[in-house]
Amino acid sequence: MKKIVLVFSGGLDSTTLLYWLKDKGYEIKTLSFDYGQKHSKELEMAKKTCKKLRVENKIIDLHNLKDILKSALTSEGQEIPEGDYQDEVMKQTVVPNRNMIMLSIAMGYAISLGFNRVAYAAHSGDHTIYPDCRPIFVEKIRELAEVIDYEPVEVLTPFLEITKADIVKIGTELGVDYGLTWSCYVGDEKACGKCGTCIERLEAFKENGLIDPIEYN
Repeated sequence: MKKIVLVFSGGLDSTTLLYWLKDKGYEIKTLSFDYGQKHSKELEMAKKTCKKLRVENKIIDLHNLKDILKSALTSEGQEIPEGDYQDEVMKQTVVPNRNMIMLSIAMGYAISLGFNRVAYAAHSGDHTIYPDCRPIFVEKIRELAEVIDYEPVEVLTPFLEITKADIVKIGTELGVDYGLTWSCYVGDEKACGKCGTCIERLEAFKENGLIDPIEYN
């Protein structure tokens, strides 16, 4: 039964995963989350991509989480840090337990649909900064997913051990429209090019000999 719920941000990684799952023949439902992030650019891109691919997208309103989950991505008085993901300052962009919350909701949705899989697009570049993208987290969430219902739910993370450059290579081969993705933590008209996710994204395209189709300041 190839039916799956994808945690779908509208960013580069999850959009590539959406195309990858479609290529593998999955029936897909996507969940996007408004968790109080400072801008909605990714959510807008998620809607556009799902419309283009004719995939159902639901946006779950968790906006009030910003009141209890403190992060540079959600707290109005905290600036988005600039720098590479290896920099200690980028830990300010961690939203505590975010993926656990989203995956838990995705699993409940999958069970309600009669689906037996969920997926999210953690990759190796996330391991340094984001605890809920590391292999040990995936191992434990998979163990939990086996016992949350009468039948086990599988957690797919096909990009877990590869880089963002690898993801761009895969996506390019699949024909991903990267012009309909957003990665920047700053919600301006153009991407900032200075935050960790912008730097990593630009490097990923460069490593593939490609030019990122979105605009930067």
